[in-house]
Amino acid sequence: MSSLLTVLDAGDALPAAVELRTRSYELLGDVTGRTVVDVGCGGGRAVAELAGRGARAIGVDADPEMIAVCRERLPGGEFHVGDAYALPLETGSVTGYRVDKVLHLLDDPARAVAEARRVLAPGGRAVLLGSDWDTIAVDSDDPETTRRLVHAKADSFPSPRVARHHRALLLDAGFTDVTAEARSLVLTDDTALALLRRITDDESWLAEQAERLRANRIFVAVPMVLVAGQG
Repeated sequence: MSSLLTVLDAGDALPAAVELRTRSYELLGDVTGRTVVDVGCGGGRAVAELAGRGARAIGVDADPEMIAVCRERLPGGEFHVGDAYALPLETGSVTGYRVDKVLHLLDDPARAVAEARRVLAPGGRAVLLGSDWDTIAVDSDDPETTRRLVHAKADSFPSPRVARHHRALLLDAGFTDVTAEARSLVLTDDTALALLRRITDDESWLAEQAERLRANRIFVAVPMVLVAGQG
């Protein structure tokens, strides 16, 4: 858990990641005095930032250890262990729903989006943010192995290409005013190598990437898709 949190915290601190989160909050609209749920809240950073914007922010995560970390970091915050398919919230009880880098872990993302529609009050806003694991770009002297490793990692997830389907998910669930944006999270420091170590344990390939890091030549670009709609 500590190593995962370290990776998550480092990634969340990147300027591009901060920009993406900020954009996701903007797409939720004015959250002052409104209830917003962050599904798959991880270490609770988004919950804290949304609360700082005046929201009643609720964090939900399926991992009890993550929720314990959140409660330790934000003693006054509201956190629940919960399932994206069955949120511990009343129907129509929130005005904002946010999910970030979670849907690729689910075997039925459409079911999670249907649950988002259930908990949202009429006119509430949903924001889906996630990476397309199948199209991560890595600079390497061995492009064939790189393609194989990236695709193998993608195929280890239940829904690795769901980010490109975010817009359709909201439309199919009956959301309106759906907008879609794509950005790239560019990594050129030790966070790049940390991500690549999550992709593979191929030491020969990783050795080249470690050498690239030492030479300040490492480059990883992660496509991020940000979609929002009104319930």
